Amino acid sequence: LIDPKLVGSWTNDFSGEVWLGHYYLVNAYRGIPVIQEKDKHTAIAYFNLHELILQGQRMQVWDCRFDLADPAWGAAQHQQGHVPGAVHRHLDVDLCGPKSGTNGRHPLPDRANWCQRLSRWGLDPDELVVVLDQGPGMYAARAWWMLRWAGHSNVRLLDGGWQAWLQSGGPIEQGGVEPAGPGDQPYPADRPPLACLATVDDVLRQLGQPGALVVDARAPERFRGETEPLDPVAGHIPGACNLPFTQQLAAEGRWQTPQALEALWRTAVPRSASAPESLILQCGSGVTACHLAFGLHLAGLEGSALYGGSWSEWCADASRPVATGPAGLTHPS
Repeated sequence: LIDPKLVGSWTNDFSGEVWLGHYYLVNAYRGIPVIQEKDKHTAIAYFNLHELILQGQRMQVWDCRFDLADPAWGAAQHQQGHVPGAVHRHLDVDLCGPKSGTNGRHPLPDRANWCQRLSRWGLDPDELVVVLDQGPGMYAARAWWMLRWAGHSNVRLLDGGWQAWLQSGGPIEQGGVEPAGPGDQPYPADRPPLACLATVDDVLRQLGQPGALVVDARAPERFRGETEPLDPVAGHIPGACNLPFTQQLAAEGRWQTPQALEALWRTAVPRSASAPESLILQCGSGVTACHLAFGLHLAGLEGSALYGGSWSEWCADASRPVATGPAGLTHPS
């Protein structure tokens, strides 16, 4: 049974319906957990994942914990403790393509190559995948977006990640996990993508045009060009607006409710309400922009595109224009 103290912290009025990772937990504060799934493509609460494990649900759990400053950290943390059965997916190794020096710090693999990886990992086209990271969701969102890009619909992100799992007292497994081998059939590469990708040429074409709007997920000081800890050039793409991905989070690294996320986007980027398909999401290297994509998805604002190369690709070519200062912080409608 669910701790009513925990559930009570996530509801406004104890009406009996509580949002937890795009699920509704009915009468949970009375100790009667009745789950109604609202959208299998979004977030999952820790107790739902625990229940699936106890039921022996056929699924893959991807532990995407990572640290930009210490790339070996996530794998080491996984060895020390992880959700039972979870395999570690390393951002630089598993969730990236080859680096050319000009295509960004975390370039995407081409889609056919990505589907070949899914085949090697034994993923069935209809199999549930649960993704998580240390908590805030940026690396898990990258995996979520990539699976959607491959046309894989049955993917959920663990709300609150590893920290929520620990705080809930969920079971912990230590050591390595033998990943699943290739399945009987290759993962189909011809499924329609469920996520849109924009190239650097797409972004260049929209500069100065009213048709598209770049939304930058980085911290405000990086957007303004006051500091740049990771890339050789500071600033932002001209005409972009800034919505730091952390604004999509509530307390303890949990996601805001769909209603709160919709309100955030409508206020910060008014165009998201009428034309979410006109948004191009960008960050430093194509990771936290996926966090924005997930927030839009939770909010029901569909159709945005990810600029995979993001700022680290953009600034690698000195011929591309760079803007600095706060002007872009005024969100165009």
